Amino acid sequence: MELKDVVSIGGIGGLHKIIGQRPTGLIVETLDQQKKRFPTNLTQKISILEDISIYTIDGEVRLKEVLRAIHEMDQAGEPIPGKKDSEETIRVFIEKVIPNYDKERVYISDLKKLVQWYGILKDTLDWEATREEKSNEESEEATETEKKDKPKKAAAPKNTKAAPQKTNAPKSANIKSKTNTPRKTGGA
Repeated sequence: MELKDVVSIGGIGGLHKIIGQRPTGLIVETLDQQKKRFPTNLTQKISILEDISIYTIDGEVRLKEVLRAIHEMDQAGEPIPGKKDSEETIRVFIEKVIPNYDKERVYISDLKKLVQWYGILKDTLDWEATREEKSNEESEEATETEKKDKPKKAAAPKNTKAAPQKTNAPKSANIKSKTNTPRKTGGA
């Protein structure tokens, strides 16, 4: 499962996987043991996890990058705090993951939600796909900088022919002019 398939629904705890779509919303399935499926409606606030970012002093960091960093720390044996751990424990851990996160705009409730989401996703998310996405993003950034560094080609010369000028002379009511353009018909 990839991060683009996972949503958070306002007012409903936990995370949900998108199963299908319907005209008035999505069909989702819970990511817990129950695997309960239900439809959403247009009034519910739905956030796709791939689109979420965390504020930093320098700008923003994508949630997938933060989750990837937490997963790498988890693989290295670093203890990951839980949702019910103390605020100080969670803040110290997040400072290791994102050293420059904006402490004024990122609340402790957001950080608790982040560690809770990692706990839900650590066994179900395709971590290899997130690494491949990172390498694809890096190669795209490299090609963009290469494009900026290359000298620009000379622009093609513009068409210098002057367009025919219309005259403002009044037309005589008795003279009909013929045109060579075909008439449009109501058919195909």
